[in-house]
Amino acid sequence: MNAASARDGNTLRLREFAFGEEDFQALRVLVKSLTGIHLSDQKRELVYGRLTRRLRVLQLRSFAEYRERLKGDTQEVAELCNAITTNLTSFFREPHHFHYLREHVLAPLAADHRGDRRLRIWSAGCSSGEEPYSIAMTVLEALPEPGRWDVRILATDLDSEVLQHARRGVYPEERTCDLSPERLQRFFTDRQEAGGLCRQVKPQVAALVTFKQLNLIHALPMKGPLDVIFCRNVVIYFDKDTQRELFSRIAPLQRPGDLLFLGHSESLFKVCDSYGLIGKTIHRRI
Repeated sequence: MNAASARDGNTLRLREFAFGEEDFQALRVLVKSLTGIHLSDQKRELVYGRLTRRLRVLQLRSFAEYRERLKGDTQEVAELCNAITTNLTSFFREPHHFHYLREHVLAPLAADHRGDRRLRIWSAGCSSGEEPYSIAMTVLEALPEPGRWDVRILATDLDSEVLQHARRGVYPEERTCDLSPERLQRFFTDRQEAGGLCRQVKPQVAALVTFKQLNLIHALPMKGPLDVIFCRNVVIYFDKDTQRELFSRIAPLQRPGDLLFLGHSESLFKVCDSYGLIGKTIHRRI
Protein backbone atom coordinates (compact mmCIF):
# COMPACT_ATOMS: atom_id res chain seq x y z
CA MET A 1 0.00 0.00 0.00
CA ASN A 2 1.05 3.55 -0.52
CA ALA A 3 2.51 5.31 2.49
CA ALA A 4 2.13 9.02 3.11
CA SER A 5 3.56 11.39 5.68
CA ALA A 6 1.59 13.69 7.97
CA ARG A 7 2.95 16.42 10.19
CA ASP A 8 1.73 16.49 13.80
CA GLY A 9 3.30 19.45 15.58
CA ASN A 10 7.03 19.04 14.97
CA THR A 11 6.78 15.28 14.40
CA LEU A 12 6.63 13.74 10.98
CA ARG A 13 4.62 10.51 11.05
CA LEU A 14 4.35 7.90 8.33
CA ARG A 15 0.80 7.15 7.27
CA GLU A 16 -0.42 3.99 5.64
CA PHE A 17 -2.78 5.91 3.35
CA ALA A 18 -2.68 9.41 1.94
CA PHE A 19 -5.39 11.51 3.63
CA GLY A 20 -5.66 14.97 2.17
CA GLU A 21 -7.86 17.96 2.82
CA GLU A 22 -10.22 16.93 0.01
CA ASP A 23 -10.71 13.51 1.61
CA PHE A 24 -11.44 14.95 5.05
CA GLN A 25 -13.84 17.62 3.80
CA ALA A 26 -15.76 15.17 1.61
CA LEU A 27 -16.14 12.69 4.47
CA ARG A 28 -17.06 15.44 6.91
CA VAL A 29 -19.89 16.62 4.64
CA LEU A 30 -21.10 13.06 4.12
CA VAL A 31 -21.08 12.22 7.84
CA LYS A 32 -22.99 15.41 8.63
CA SER A 33 -25.65 14.61 6.03
CA LEU A 34 -26.00 11.01 7.24
CA THR A 35 -25.84 11.39 11.01
CA GLY A 36 -26.00 15.07 11.93
CA ILE A 37 -22.57 14.73 13.58
CA HIS A 38 -20.34 17.75 13.08
CA LEU A 39 -16.69 16.72 12.71
CA SER A 40 -14.46 19.63 13.68
CA ASP A 41 -10.93 20.02 12.38
CA GLN A 42 -9.74 18.47 15.65
CA LYS A 43 -11.44 15.21 14.63
CA ARG A 44 -9.27 14.77 11.54
CA GLU A 45 -7.03 12.12 13.11
CA LEU A 46 -10.01 10.33 14.64
CA VAL A 47 -11.59 10.03 11.18
CA TYR A 48 -8.35 8.77 9.67
CA GLY A 49 -7.73 6.27 12.46
CA ARG A 50 -11.21 4.75 12.40
CA LEU A 51 -11.62 4.59 8.64
CA THR A 52 -8.23 3.08 7.82
CA ARG A 53 -9.63 -0.12 9.34
CA ARG A 54 -12.35 -0.10 6.70
CA LEU A 55 -9.83 0.47 3.90
CA ARG A 56 -7.86 -2.57 5.09
CA VAL A 57 -10.97 -4.76 5.30
CA LEU A 58 -12.03 -3.72 1.80
CA GLN A 59 -8.44 -4.00 0.49
CA LEU A 60 -8.55 -0.50 -0.94
CA ARG A 61 -5.47 1.54 -1.75
CA SER A 62 -6.62 5.08 -1.02
CA PHE A 63 -9.29 7.25 0.57
CA ALA A 64 -10.26 8.31 -2.94
CA GLU A 65 -11.18 4.69 -3.67
CA TYR A 66 -13.06 4.51 -0.38
CA ARG A 67 -15.07 7.63 -1.16
CA GLU A 68 -15.97 6.14 -4.54
CA ARG A 69 -17.02 2.91 -2.85
CA LEU A 70 -19.39 4.81 -0.58
CA LYS A 71 -21.33 6.16 -3.55
CA GLY A 72 -22.85 2.78 -4.43
CA ASP A 73 -22.59 0.60 -1.34
CA THR A 74 -25.31 1.14 1.27
CA GLN A 75 -23.80 -1.49 3.55
CA GLU A 76 -20.49 0.38 3.60
CA VAL A 77 -22.33 3.62 4.35
CA ALA A 78 -23.69 1.85 7.44
CA GLU A 79 -20.16 0.71 8.33
CA LEU A 80 -18.97 4.32 7.98
CA CYS A 81 -21.63 5.49 10.45
CA ASN A 82 -20.71 2.70 12.86
CA ALA A 83 -17.03 3.61 12.65
CA ILE A 84 -17.53 7.33 13.28
CA THR A 85 -20.01 7.19 16.14
CA THR A 86 -18.56 7.20 19.64
CA ASN A 87 -19.80 4.59 22.12
CA LEU A 88 -18.49 5.52 25.56
CA THR A 89 -20.85 4.38 28.28
CA SER A 90 -21.11 2.52 31.58
CA PHE A 91 -23.71 1.24 34.03
CA PHE A 92 -25.32 4.03 36.10
CA ARG A 93 -23.17 6.70 34.45
CA GLU A 94 -23.99 10.12 35.95
CA PRO A 95 -25.74 8.43 38.90
CA HIS A 96 -27.64 11.54 40.02
CA HIS A 97 -29.99 11.03 37.05
CA PHE A 98 -30.97 7.56 38.24
CA HIS A 99 -31.39 8.83 41.80
CA TYR A 100 -33.72 11.57 40.53
CA LEU A 101 -35.65 9.06 38.43
CA ARG A 102 -36.12 6.80 41.46
CA GLU A 103 -37.02 9.49 43.99
CA HIS A 104 -39.06 11.93 41.89
CA VAL A 105 -40.70 9.73 39.25
CA LEU A 106 -40.84 6.11 40.37
CA ALA A 107 -41.42 6.58 44.10
CA PRO A 108 -44.46 8.88 43.59
CA LEU A 109 -45.86 6.40 41.08
CA ALA A 110 -45.45 3.54 43.54
CA ALA A 111 -47.18 5.56 46.27
CA ASP A 112 -50.17 6.50 44.10
CA HIS A 113 -52.24 3.32 44.14
CA ARG A 114 -55.04 4.82 42.05
CA GLY A 115 -52.85 6.52 39.45
CA ASP A 116 -51.89 5.57 35.93
CA ARG A 117 -49.64 2.50 35.81
CA ARG A 118 -48.26 3.37 32.39
CA LEU A 119 -44.61 4.51 32.10
CA ARG A 120 -42.68 5.19 28.91
CA ILE A 121 -38.94 5.98 28.89
CA TRP A 122 -36.70 6.58 25.90
CA SER A 123 -32.94 6.06 25.97
CA ALA A 124 -31.70 7.94 22.89
CA GLY A 125 -28.14 7.02 21.91
CA CYS A 126 -28.19 3.89 24.05
CA SER A 127 -24.86 2.54 22.77
CA SER A 128 -24.13 -0.99 24.02
CA GLY A 129 -27.06 -1.04 26.41
CA GLU A 130 -25.67 -0.07 29.80
CA GLU A 131 -27.92 3.01 30.08
CA PRO A 132 -31.30 1.38 29.33
CA TYR A 133 -30.45 -1.64 31.46
CA SER A 134 -29.55 0.75 34.30
CA ILE A 135 -32.96 2.38 33.85
CA ALA A 136 -34.63 -1.04 33.93
CA MET A 137 -32.80 -1.99 37.14
CA THR A 138 -33.88 1.29 38.73
CA VAL A 139 -37.49 0.58 37.77
CA LEU A 140 -37.35 -2.94 39.22
CA GLU A 141 -35.85 -1.64 42.46
CA ALA A 142 -38.40 1.14 42.88
CA LEU A 143 -41.71 -0.34 41.78
CA PRO A 144 -43.37 -3.03 43.90
CA GLU A 145 -44.70 -5.90 41.80
CA PRO A 146 -43.33 -4.42 38.55
CA GLY A 147 -45.27 -6.98 36.54
CA ARG A 148 -48.47 -5.07 37.40
CA TRP A 149 -47.09 -1.96 35.71
CA ASP A 150 -47.15 -1.13 32.02
CA VAL A 151 -43.48 -0.12 31.73
CA ARG A 152 -41.64 0.10 28.44
CA ILE A 153 -38.13 1.37 27.82
CA LEU A 154 -37.26 2.18 24.22
CA ALA A 155 -33.51 2.16 23.53
CA THR A 156 -32.25 3.50 20.21
CA ASP A 157 -28.91 4.06 18.53
CA LEU A 158 -27.56 4.70 15.07
CA ASP A 159 -24.81 2.08 15.35
CA SER A 160 -26.11 -1.35 14.31
CA GLU A 161 -23.11 -3.18 15.78
CA VAL A 162 -23.48 -1.85 19.31
CA LEU A 163 -27.21 -2.59 19.17
CA GLN A 164 -26.43 -6.26 18.52
CA HIS A 165 -24.20 -6.24 21.58
CA ALA A 166 -26.89 -4.48 23.61
CA ARG A 167 -29.56 -7.02 22.69
CA ARG A 168 -27.32 -9.86 23.91
CA GLY A 169 -26.91 -8.13 27.26
CA VAL A 170 -23.59 -9.86 27.96
CA TYR A 171 -20.74 -7.80 29.44
CA PRO A 172 -17.14 -8.59 30.46
CA GLU A 173 -16.62 -8.76 34.20
CA GLU A 174 -14.67 -5.49 34.25
CA ARG A 175 -17.65 -3.59 32.76
CA THR A 176 -19.76 -4.55 35.79
CA CYS A 177 -17.16 -4.22 38.55
CA ASP A 178 -18.64 -0.94 39.87
CA LEU A 179 -22.06 -2.49 40.47
CA SER A 180 -22.94 -3.48 44.02
CA PRO A 181 -22.93 -7.18 44.96
CA GLU A 182 -26.68 -6.89 45.55
CA ARG A 183 -27.33 -5.67 42.01
CA LEU A 184 -25.02 -8.26 40.50
CA GLN A 185 -26.83 -11.05 42.32
CA ARG A 186 -30.32 -9.77 41.56
CA PHE A 187 -29.94 -8.65 37.95
CA PHE A 188 -27.08 -10.68 36.36
CA THR A 189 -26.10 -14.27 35.68
CA ASP A 190 -22.43 -15.25 35.48
CA ARG A 191 -21.32 -17.05 32.35
CA GLN A 192 -18.03 -18.13 30.83
CA GLU A 193 -17.12 -16.97 27.34
CA ALA A 194 -13.95 -17.18 25.26
CA GLY A 195 -12.68 -13.94 26.77
CA GLY A 196 -13.27 -15.07 30.35
CA LEU A 197 -15.97 -14.40 32.94
CA CYS A 198 -18.92 -12.37 31.68
CA ARG A 199 -22.22 -11.32 33.17
CA GLN A 200 -25.57 -11.43 31.38
CA VAL A 201 -28.58 -9.36 32.34
CA LYS A 202 -31.41 -11.53 33.60
CA PRO A 203 -34.65 -11.90 31.60
CA GLN A 204 -36.60 -9.69 34.04
CA VAL A 205 -34.28 -6.78 33.13
CA ALA A 206 -34.12 -7.48 29.40
CA ALA A 207 -37.92 -7.80 29.17
CA LEU A 208 -38.38 -4.11 29.95
CA VAL A 209 -36.15 -2.88 27.11
CA THR A 210 -36.76 -2.80 23.35
CA PHE A 211 -33.80 -1.94 21.11
CA LYS A 212 -34.29 -0.21 17.76
CA GLN A 213 -31.96 1.42 15.25
CA LEU A 214 -32.75 5.11 14.84
CA ASN A 215 -31.07 8.05 13.16
CA LEU A 216 -31.94 11.13 15.20
CA ILE A 217 -31.77 13.48 12.22
CA HIS A 218 -34.62 11.56 10.56
CA ALA A 219 -38.30 11.70 11.49
CA LEU A 220 -38.96 10.22 14.93
CA PRO A 221 -41.33 7.23 14.64
CA MET A 222 -42.63 7.29 18.23
CA LYS A 223 -45.81 9.15 19.08
CA GLY A 224 -45.46 9.60 22.83
CA PRO A 225 -46.20 10.75 25.36
CA LEU A 226 -42.81 9.90 26.86
CA ASP A 227 -42.58 10.37 30.62
CA VAL A 228 -38.77 10.47 30.65
CA ILE A 229 -36.14 10.89 27.94
CA PHE A 230 -32.46 10.14 28.44
CA CYS A 231 -30.61 11.96 25.64
CA ARG A 232 -27.16 12.10 27.20
CA ASN A 233 -23.84 12.75 25.49
CA VAL A 234 -25.53 12.65 22.10
CA VAL A 235 -26.21 16.21 20.96
CA ILE A 236 -22.70 17.29 21.94
CA TYR A 237 -21.71 15.99 18.50
CA PHE A 238 -24.31 18.14 16.71
CA ASP A 239 -24.00 21.78 15.75
CA LYS A 240 -26.54 24.24 17.15
CA ASP A 241 -28.84 24.18 14.13
CA THR A 242 -29.06 20.39 14.22
CA GLN A 243 -29.71 20.50 17.97
CA ARG A 244 -32.53 23.01 17.52
CA GLU A 245 -34.14 20.90 14.82
CA LEU A 246 -33.88 17.74 16.91
CA PHE A 247 -35.42 19.21 20.05
CA SER A 248 -38.20 20.80 18.03
CA ARG A 249 -39.22 17.20 17.26
CA ILE A 250 -38.51 15.81 20.73
CA ALA A 251 -40.48 18.40 22.72
CA PRO A 252 -43.91 17.48 21.25
CA LEU A 253 -43.38 13.91 22.47
CA GLN A 254 -43.60 15.07 26.08
CA ARG A 255 -46.27 16.66 28.24
CA PRO A 256 -45.75 19.49 30.72
CA GLY A 257 -43.92 18.04 33.69
CA ASP A 258 -42.19 15.22 31.78
CA LEU A 259 -38.43 14.94 32.19
CA LEU A 260 -35.42 15.23 29.90
CA PHE A 261 -31.92 14.22 31.03
CA LEU A 262 -28.90 15.55 29.13
CA GLY A 263 -25.18 14.81 29.43
CA HIS A 264 -22.89 16.67 31.82
CA SER A 265 -21.52 18.98 29.10
CA GLU A 266 -24.77 19.59 27.23
CA SER A 267 -27.21 22.48 27.49
CA LEU A 268 -30.44 23.72 25.94
CA PHE A 269 -29.33 27.36 26.18
CA LYS A 270 -30.30 29.08 22.91
CA VAL A 271 -31.37 25.67 21.59
CA CYS A 272 -34.85 24.98 22.96
CA ASP A 273 -37.16 26.99 25.25
CA SER A 274 -39.67 24.17 25.78
CA TYR A 275 -37.88 22.97 28.92
CA GLY A 276 -36.90 24.47 32.24
CA LEU A 277 -33.71 23.48 34.06
CA ILE A 278 -34.60 21.99 37.46
CA GLY A 279 -31.33 20.30 38.44
CA LYS A 280 -27.92 19.31 37.20
CA THR A 281 -28.61 18.59 33.48
CA ILE A 282 -32.21 17.71 34.45
CA HIS A 283 -34.94 19.50 32.48
CA ARG A 284 -38.72 19.56 32.82
CA ARG A 285 -41.12 20.13 29.92
CA ILE A 286 -42.97 23.43 30.37
